[in-house]
Amino acid sequence: MREKQIEQELVKAVKAEGGICPKLICPGMNGMPDRLVLLPGCRIGFVEVKAPGKKPRLLQLRRHKQLRQLGFLVFVLDSSKQIPGIIKEVLHA
Repeated sequence: MREKQIEQELVKAVKAEGGICPKLICPGMNGMPDRLVLLPGCRIGFVEVKAPGKKPRLLQLRRHKQLRQLGFLVFVLDSSKQIPGIIKEVLHA
């Protein structure tokens, strides 16, 4: 499965939960995760989408650490099988 397909499945699953999953574009702030997961009840998570088996770059890992230190949930998604767990974790955070 390709990265784009996994990303599309994430968007579809978040919509099914009543949320939205916009593409995150941050000019001047490289390394930000690909998607924002916004779910009912003010639930927020960041998701870095990767092709199966691929890992985040060093800059991305640094940005993930920075976001986690601020108290945000950050996930690396490389399989559609992970999507239900990510949604559950964001909903129950």
